[in-house]
Amino acid sequence: PMALPAWLQPRYRKNTYLFIYYLIQFCGHSWIFTNMTVRFFSFGEDSMVDTFYAIGLVMRLCQSISLLELLHIYVGIEPSHLFPRFLQLTERIIILFVVITSQEEVQEKYVVCVLFIFWNLLDMVRYTYSMLSVVGISYTVLTWLSQTLWMPVYPLCVLAEAFAIYQSLPYFESFGTYSTKLPFDLSIYFPYVLKIYLMMLFIGMYYTYSHLYSERRDVLGVFPFKKKK
Repeated sequence: PMALPAWLQPRYRKNTYLFIYYLIQFCGHSWIFTNMTVRFFSFGEDSMVDTFYAIGLVMRLCQSISLLELLHIYVGIEPSHLFPRFLQLTERIIILFVVITSQEEVQEKYVVCVLFIFWNLLDMVRYTYSMLSVVGISYTVLTWLSQTLWMPVYPLCVLAEAFAIYQSLPYFESFGTYSTKLPFDLSIYFPYVLKIYLMMLFIGMYYTYSHLYSERRDVLGVFPFKKKK
């Protein structure tokens, strides 16, 4: 039987799809990071207050699209572990959509700008590395950076996320957002839910950090870091 053309082969289609996905994410996060940098040098600290108003829509779009990564892992087109990625993605979705988007007062806090910087730093490197890996291109420095940058930045992300939750608590208490009464004299007081999640955030960080460290050891252990003679 005749062989299928390259563009019809499943592996080619899969790699093409992943390349386009990573490219879209890279462009989105690069636009956010560039926009934030230009705004900061143009307007100074004033730009930090309205960060969410300027780039919040694109940030929410990128994070929403990133949920596709769970599907990629589940169907096997992306070689990664599902649960650690699930933790990382839901962590961001909860902070961005539940904590920040729902409280206008929180959107004006400096922590939102700091959090967006950390998220985008990690994602620009990760998506660049993934995008090139799909087409068989690898750079020693980029591989090392993608497996190392998260070590200082990820804990800072979690601290910023925790601080965002802490700053949001008074507003959830005042406005009663997401707090609701249930039948049989039961009720959900959302600030308590957030406080429980705050503890879970650090437990999840320990698990994710351990997984990423193990992954780093595996990748850098087999990556050929040979010195040129």
